[in-house]
Amino acid sequence: MTALQTSPYFSPHDDTLALLTLAELRALEARAAAALPPHTLMARAGDAAAQCLLDALERDPDSRAQPVWIATGPGNNGGDALVMAERLHRAGVTVTVCMPAEVKPDDARWALELARAAGVAIESEPGTSLDAYGWLVDGMFGIGLTRPLDGVFARMAASMTCRARASGRVLALDVPSGLNSDTGAPVADGEAVRATDTITFIGAKPGHYTALGRDLCGRLYVATIGVEPPGAPSIALNAPTLFAELFPPRDNGTNKGTFGTLAIIGGDTGMCGAPVLAARMALYGGAGKVNVAFLGEGFPPYDPPHPELMLHRVDDFALDKMDAFAIGCGMGQSDRAKKVFADALNLDVPKLLDADALNLVAADDALAAIVAQRGAKGDPCILTPHPLEAARLLQSDAKSVQADRLQAARQLAARYGAIAVLKGSGTIVAAPDGRVAINPTGNAGLATGGTGDVLGGLIGALLAQNLPAYEAALAGVWLHGLAAQSLSDDGIGPAGLTAGELAPRVRSLINRRFYAR
Repeated sequence: MTALQTSPYFSPHDDTLALLTLAELRALEARAAAALPPHTLMARAGDAAAQCLLDALERDPDSRAQPVWIATGPGNNGGDALVMAERLHRAGVTVTVCMPAEVKPDDARWALELARAAGVAIESEPGTSLDAYGWLVDGMFGIGLTRPLDGVFARMAASMTCRARASGRVLALDVPSGLNSDTGAPVADGEAVRATDTITFIGAKPGHYTALGRDLCGRLYVATIGVEPPGAPSIALNAPTLFAELFPPRDNGTNKGTFGTLAIIGGDTGMCGAPVLAARMALYGGAGKVNVAFLGEGFPPYDPPHPELMLHRVDDFALDKMDAFAIGCGMGQSDRAKKVFADALNLDVPKLLDADALNLVAADDALAAIVAQRGAKGDPCILTPHPLEAARLLQSDAKSVQADRLQAARQLAARYGAIAVLKGSGTIVAAPDGRVAINPTGNAGLATGGTGDVLGGLIGALLAQNLPAYEAALAGVWLHGLAAQSLSDDGIGPAGLTAGELAPRVRSLINRRFYAR
């Protein structure tokens, strides 16, 4: 049996994974199939799927005595499911296969004959109720589907989704049917199966980790089935191996200047809270000194919970003395904000742009040109848009951004010569040199006001500590998301988690993971 690997989404690992696109997978499959006896890959995939379910039955005594229902489609995903059914049947598990349309490819026809010869029960129509079955298996359509689910397959998908939401135990093979494995969006804007578990073959796919993929896939397992992934994948899963070695050492002889001075620039009148949130996070994120440069009136003389923060009026503050900027939190879009922003952009300082800074760039070609020029000179800004802000920067709309988040992030990186951090479920970090990573951490606890400001402060703190822009972005989104997960594990979220609660947990994660002795 092929060994299964638990996905970092559920148990974060320190090692990255290659995320394989449809084109990369097709090339790997073709190369492997040419070097192996006929039907080998399908046999291995079916074996792995069967073992995955047998392991689940072993962990869940209540489901052991119940039969398993397997839905198959007409292609090779259906063939994998038929091999799985035959293996389960031989292992003593009662299996019913629902095959509304007979499989067509040669490999899948071989699998069908295998199942028939073993005596697997095969039906052409789903029954009126699936309540008698313990596990439901989605083997209808895998990668490469180009049309929305319809007819009997749409009805079976709805039944499996209903089960997943109600009582669980739905296993998808490769990807939930109807999910685009490259984008994580439903195929052709149609419906897709919601699974509680997914076993995927050869390697994980980008669509497992971004957009709706994280919710629809459930727990993810990877069965490599003996196929080696490419040496240099085009997309990586974000993990500490990509950035951990760049955290500065904390030797006894260091001082506050060693870890940089950050300025948070923003806070127009009535919007002072956002930069304060960002600044507090920057302290907890390890910056040596943190300043807030306010544009507006009414800001406090000091921050009572954190008097370590240095608060200033932007007009009276020497921005050219800073090691890094985080610009935009509560900044507004006034003419004054535009001037302050342009002045800061022209300074040779690593910088992160968020919130109103992004809106100013989207609305002003001159500012956009400055950002792009900095990237062309090898000093890329970090842009941290949510989907609507990304749409403004691309002169598009949020629906188009979400339909292909990878493409949108790459377009942002190319257009602005910047490190693009497209926030959302499965945050994507893209660099203008082509590097792309999808972040596996985070949860619904981040769906509350101020969490974006906190992320900006964290990445800004890492820039101040001399992490390169791409790696600072990777580290920031990974720690930010993991803090939300960790707090939720303690009952502090996802409901009711506040942005300010993230900072102390991020500090603990940094110290335990990167500075523990």
